[in-house]
Formats: sequence, structure tokens, C-alpha cells
Amino acid sequence: MSSDATETGKHRLGIRWALWRASKVPASTGFVSQPEPRTIGQYNRGRQMVAGNFLFAGHLVEAPGASIWDVRAPDPAFAREAHGFAWLDDLAALGDGAARLKAQDWTYDWIARYGRGSGAGWSPDLTARRLIRWINHAFFLMSGRKSEQTGGYFRLLTSQTVYLSRAWKNAAPGLPRFEALTGMICAGLALKGMEGHVGPAVAALAADCLREVDGEGGLPTRNPEELLEVFTLLTWAAQALSEAGRMPPPELNSVMERIAPTLRALRHADGGLARFHGGGRGAEGRLDHALATAGVRTMPAARLAMGFARLQGGRTTVIVDAAAPPRARAGRGAHASTCALELTSGRRPVVVSCGSGAPFGMEWRQAGRATASHSTLAIEGYSSSRFAPGEFTTFHETAQVTTARLMPAEDGTGLQLAHDGWAQTHGLSHVRDLFLAADGRKLSGIEKLAALSVAQKNRFEALMQDGRLGGVAFDLRFHLHPDVDARLDMGGAAVSLALKSGEIWVFQHDGGGKLSLEASVYLERKRLRPRPALQIILRTSAIDFETRLGWTLAKAQDTPLAIRDLSSEEMPIPS
Repeated sequence: MSSDATETGKHRLGIRWALWRASKVPASTGFVSQPEPRTIGQYNRGRQMVAGNFLFAGHLVEAPGASIWDVRAPDPAFAREAHGFAWLDDLAALGDGAARLKAQDWTYDWIARYGRGSGAGWSPDLTARRLIRWINHAFFLMSGRKSEQTGGYFRLLTSQTVYLSRAWKNAAPGLPRFEALTGMICAGLALKGMEGHVGPAVAALAADCLREVDGEGGLPTRNPEELLEVFTLLTWAAQALSEAGRMPPPELNSVMERIAPTLRALRHADGGLARFHGGGRGAEGRLDHALATAGVRTMPAARLAMGFARLQGGRTTVIVDAAAPPRARAGRGAHASTCALELTSGRRPVVVSCGSGAPFGMEWRQAGRATASHSTLAIEGYSSSRFAPGEFTTFHETAQVTTARLMPAEDGTGLQLAHDGWAQTHGLSHVRDLFLAADGRKLSGIEKLAALSVAQKNRFEALMQDGRLGGVAFDLRFHLHPDVDARLDMGGAAVSLALKSGEIWVFQHDGGGKLSLEASVYLERKRLRPRPALQIILRTSAIDFETRLGWTLAKAQDTPLAIRDLSSEEMPIPS
């Protein structure tokens, strides 16, 4: 037997021993007050589950009529999502008799199969996620059930709470620990007889707030969606404490007041988050709901937020990664996206990042982290931040930002950025100057690939003398959202972009490169496979100490100042 198998066996025995001890605690006899759901599900996903379509971690398993626990998990991530019970939110959002019956049958079946510590659901964060959902949807789960079933439900709520009170320290710092502690607080306040677990959990949560959230409301991972998840958990904890007549600790309130304006700075005009460093747009409605629940009205200041710069004009937002990617533990999901931008016009994303490929396997995960998967400049074959040979967890070399300057003005907002990501490899730095007009109708950019110091010039000259007289090939990329209809125009000198809102945008450049429109992908966690999309590419080579490209992305002159974009779209069916 391998050492890994031995350790796994010991871990399982440890879980079962801890749960056996927890089962000796007298079971809670009910709720302190009627639980109110705090989580938001999706009606369409609930409907799909009732039909037997299980979509977790990028995998769809079709098993009409089968219990969710009889479905063979394609990989461990699928199993973890199933055992976390977040799908209860979707069944509750559907809310009809069939959805309630599925929710009840699958929950009580889980209790019978896995309630003694078996299965994939016993990490502290998954235990907490499950506890929160079981409490949120308690009456949805108990309605019409026999007393012996509801008694078993309360016994396992109790033992999971007691188990979590000892196991939360094993949760990884960051989001997993925030989730574990929030689950313990919510369970301790909701269940009769569990109040004694609340104080230690609140103290630990306050300490983690100080340790994990910086003075400007950011996380070490620089993942916007992860920041939203942490903020949401903190609002649940604060709300539960307030409703129980307890004062949330000052550390909790202080952190929420710092995070809220940072999230607002990372929110596009359509309400979705910027998709950087492994994060997605965020669950529909989650951001607005969390901000409304927290009641923090502070707006973002004119500065970087968690290392991102925000430009806004009219109905247009531009969000730019203006810092180095995180390293060490925080950098396990980091992307080489320094200087990359995203642009949204009203309700329509236009220029995007490809996103996280993690749900689609290791190759897609690595591809999504590369500079070429972002809307910025990249030297052919080299990301601005790079892994050590044979090591693909965290970056070994990271692009350092040497200039980051926001310049608000009456006619718009400018941003000047520079990073040294290719200083060692090619003797070159990337300098990006952006300007968004105050009415949001035009974004202008100047890109420079330049040797800025004597050392960089020497390195670049050595490359040229070493057989690269043709120069250093590089691309300037603008990945487009799949809903954007793009075509080459003006004899190949421009690209016209038609949005579903009716807006027309036109990309043009100063002639410093060869313009093309090529295939791209858009990576979304809720989809089965990458969505096909397009990207604008300007190709050229650096043959001197400075190579310059100028470009504009502007609304066509006949596009109205404001378009009434009222079309509503259901959640996309996986394809």
C-alpha cells in the first residue's frame, strides 16, 4: 500500500472517530428561530437537476430518475460539489413539488450513506457549506417527512456542528477557512444547544479578517470572485449575529467596510466581476445582494483596488490588471495577466479575458493562465510571468509593475502602466497608456515594447546580435466575448464589433502591425466545454529599443449615446 493511501486511510479513520465523539453530544431539538434562506439559487439549474442532468465542476452527467448519490463522479471536483449541497439552492429556487421531493430524498439518502464520515464531503469548508444549506432550507427539507427522519436530520446537524468546531483549524487559510467559520457561526446560532460554539468561531473569524484581508480590502490571491465569496460569507455571519441580538465584532464590520468599495471597483457596468486570477463573473445577483445586505455605501476611491485600475465613462467600464500576480500559496490560481484589460458597454461585455480553464482539465487550466489568453501584449512564446521548468503551480518569475498611474481629467480618465516581465529574457518592458473618454464612447491606447534601462538595452542588443535580426515577434490581443459579432472592415484596416444591444464599436490602429481576426475561447465554469469566440490580433516585431503601436476602440458615429438594452436572457443551457 502506498504512503498516500495510508495517509488517506488514517484521515478517514480520524474523521469517523471525530464524528463518533460528536454523535455523543445530545442532539439539538430544533431551531432557535425560523431559518431564513440567505443563499440564491438558479431556477434553470434546478429544473435541469430534476430532469436528471447533473452539472458539476465542468462535467455533465445525464442520469434521469437516478439519485444524485448513484451518479458516478467523473472526477473528485464533481464529487466535492455534490457533497457541498450548494445545489439545494437551485432546487429551492425551482420550488415545486418535484424539486422538494428530490431535495428531501437526496438529503436523507446522504444521511444514511455518508452521515458517519464516509464520502467526499468532510473537509471543513464542505461541511460548513452543507450545514448552511441544510439550515437555510430546513423547512423545504422537513416538510411532510416523518419524525424519525427529521430526528436523524437534527442529530446530524448537531454532530456536524460539533465536528466542525474541532475541524475548522484544518481548513486552508483564506476562503476555505472563512467558509468553515461562517458555517459554525450560523449553525451555532440557529440550533438549540449549540450556542457555545459561537464565541470561539467569532473570535477566530475576527482574527482571520485581520490576517487575510489587507488594509485596502483585498485578498492575497487577487481573485475578484473569491473576494466576493469571502464578503458574502462575512455578511451572512454579521447578519446571523445581529438577528440573534449579538454585536458583530469590530474587525468584521471594519473588513466589510473595506471590501465593499473594492468590489464596486471590480464590478463592470453589467454587474459582473472582472475575470482575473482564476475568478469568474460571480453568481447572478450575488454581488448586488451581498452589497445590499452589508449596507456599506462607500464608493471606490480613484486608486488601485486589489491591484486593479478602473476606468469609467458613461455606460462603459474598463478594468485593468495593474499589479504583479501573487506568488507562493496565494498564487496557485494566478494568471500572467499584468496590464491586461476588460471592457464592458452597458449590459454587454466586449473585450474580455479567456478566463479560468480549471474546470476543463490541466491543459486548459495552464492555457488560461498564459498572457496570450488575456487582452494585452505578449512576446511570442513567452508569458510575462513564468513557471519554473517542470513546475506549474505558482509562478517562478513574475512581471513587476514599474509604473502605475491613474490620471483623472475632465474629458476622461487616463492610465499609464509599465511592467518588466521580459526584461530578463529579452531586455524589454511593456508600457501601456490608456485613455477612456468621459462619455465612454472611445478607448485609446498606446503600447510600447521598449528597452528602458542600460541593462535592458544590453540584453536586447545581445539578442539581436545572436541571430534575431528579424526582431522579437509579439502580438497585441483583444479577446472578444462570444456574443460579439466581429468582422474585418475597411479593407482589413479595422474590425467592426456588433453587440446584441445594437451598438457598433470599431477597432482601428495606426498601421504599426498586421491586423487579423482569429479564433479564441471563452471559459466559463457552468459550461461543459470552452465557448468559441474571436480575438483581434495586431502582429509585429520589435527591432529597435522602442516599438510603438497605437489603437482606438470607439463606438461608431451613428451609434446613439444611449441604447435601451432590455433583452432578458435565461441562464445559458450547457453546450
